[in-house]
Amino acid sequence: MKIAVIIPAAGASSRYLSAGGLRSKLDEDLGGKPVLQRTVELFTKHDLVGTIIVAGPGEDAAFKEFQERYGDRMGLMGARLCAGGASQRYETVLRGLALVPDDCTHIAVHDAARPCTSQELLDRLFGAVGRHRAVVPAIAVSDTVKRVIDTGEAMGGDEDVAAILGETSESRKPLQVVNETLDRAGLVLVQTPQVFEASLLKRAYGQKNLASTDDAGLVERIGERIVVVEGEARNIKITLPADLGLARAIMGFREPEGRPVHKRF
Repeated sequence: MKIAVIIPAAGASSRYLSAGGLRSKLDEDLGGKPVLQRTVELFTKHDLVGTIIVAGPGEDAAFKEFQERYGDRMGLMGARLCAGGASQRYETVLRGLALVPDDCTHIAVHDAARPCTSQELLDRLFGAVGRHRAVVPAIAVSDTVKRVIDTGEAMGGDEDVAAILGETSESRKPLQVVNETLDRAGLVLVQTPQVFEASLLKRAYGQKNLASTDDAGLVERIGERIVVVEGEARNIKITLPADLGLARAIMGFREPEGRPVHKRF
């Protein structure tokens, strides 16, 4: 078995920045190295991984800047950079797929902002994909799950009340109410890396409609079975600034001092 890993890294970190982040989440300091480097390092340590492809921004100027920032360190780790898609994740994965060598038997796709994955989880996934064609990690839903709807109102109430009490960022947020409570039996939270036989993932990406929230969704659409293995609570995806602090705690790193890590090289 020889595995190629595709790491889509073309996102704009819009949710992270809108929630107070100061820079791209992939540039944030995680124990003296950028988040993206920590994620790539996960796969440099595994014997079954033969190729690592990091797909950066699709726009020419943004990709050039990405290359200048990460090219040297990715090269030292044996990872190859390519430009990703213009706006959709599937476009970025497609760009990475085009660079997968023919001798790779399997392909793993992993979130660039998921640096806390353990080697034990990789072992479970890579072991399972030797017996099954498509494998994803997942954890059971333990909290109550409810579907909510947006009322069209603001949390702060009507305009007259807001004028008296004063508007805040909290009071301007949309007011949501519970619509229904879902049965959580059989529900899981799916993580990455998601691992597939190379020919299967390429066939899934040959479909006309590639809109999906993950790669397994495209494989499901062509009628293939997705096998679930036990994921990890520690395998978080950094989406908001608070997640970065949690990732540091999981990996045993302190909050940095001084110059941002993405400017130290």
